[in-house]
Amino acid sequence: MDSPNISSQRFRVVIAGGGVAALEAALALRDLAGDLVTTTLIAPEEEFVYRPMTVREPFAYSAAMRYPIAEIARDAGAELRADTLKSVDPARRTVQTEAGEQLRYDALLLGLGARAQASYEPATTLDDRRLDEVLHGLVQDVEGGYAQRVAFVIPGRAGWPLPIYELALFTARRAYDMNMNLAVTIATPEDAPLAIFGDAVSAAVAQLLEHNGITTITSAYCEVPDDFHVDIHPGNQRLEVDRIVALPELFGPSLHDLPGAPHGFIAVDAHCQVAGVERVYAAGDVTDFAVKHGGIAAQQADTATEAIAALAGAPIEPRPFHPVLQGVLLGGDKPLYLTAEITGGRGSRSQVSDTPAWSPGTKIAARYLAPYLDKRDRAADGSATLGSHPENPDS
Repeated sequence: MDSPNISSQRFRVVIAGGGVAALEAALALRDLAGDLVTTTLIAPEEEFVYRPMTVREPFAYSAAMRYPIAEIARDAGAELRADTLKSVDPARRTVQTEAGEQLRYDALLLGLGARAQASYEPATTLDDRRLDEVLHGLVQDVEGGYAQRVAFVIPGRAGWPLPIYELALFTARRAYDMNMNLAVTIATPEDAPLAIFGDAVSAAVAQLLEHNGITTITSAYCEVPDDFHVDIHPGNQRLEVDRIVALPELFGPSLHDLPGAPHGFIAVDAHCQVAGVERVYAAGDVTDFAVKHGGIAAQQADTATEAIAALAGAPIEPRPFHPVLQGVLLGGDKPLYLTAEITGGRGSRSQVSDTPAWSPGTKIAARYLAPYLDKRDRAADGSATLGSHPENPDS
């Protein structure tokens, strides 16, 4: 790492992105570095949408919470640029935006996210930016009895499988409530449901799926030749269905000025510094870390901001990234809170509970962003909200 900044000017930090990683980093820098830094946030969106809760929108629940990014930036002490990052010049320590503005930095954090691409052209591909719109027809067909066999498919390179399990559960329960006969199948390349969380979680989820009449086919690598068939390998099994819903595959932004990893992602080290590039860090879905989850994005942002704060002169010993999965599975009678440490690509210390092991017990467990949003929610209406309290799904 470089030596701490000794300039009389404040350390200039540029954060690119408007998602969990970028907002967590902005809030963390305010706490860790304070007046040592000036922070500029480049965000293309006007709002931060609490996307993990959009999974319920197609089933007539309230919309996921939305927060103005300008207000979050203000509260984090960051200057907001409503723009998109175009390129990075590590040699000159500058970034250029799509609007043509050039900004200098002493440290840069990339929280750009990933871009989604359909895995199977005939299938309905999930898009959490407009999930209600995407699945509206499916829910109508289930309620009307037109769709009696639905397959939920996880492709071989999916970053976060949990939403497909939630949607399968919500769909199965909706059919049950409507007294409709519906066969729901999940086909996944995992060797067990939500295998990334480890054995205890997988066993609990498998039991929940079976209880709700959902068939799960594991170690399945799928092809979707048309609208009504899913071919599963190995085994040459063919499913005949009425509707197919699939997770997308994710790709990185392919920034040509930085060392890349497969599929356009950015390779980072244990402190989330871009491999071989001084003072440039990355966090969240943009990185080459296999798990694409808001809680992991927040942990990477915390790791990167500790390193940046130390560069700025804060009395901090930066800690390496140590991923811990904390997730909430909705769709059953009550939420399941899932926890695991990631070691060797699979969860250890696998735990499942009816109550959260973290506080606040939100879908996105984030050291700074979660309590910040929880405080905003409570101030807004004095009660639990969708984003803050999934254990109260009708709030």
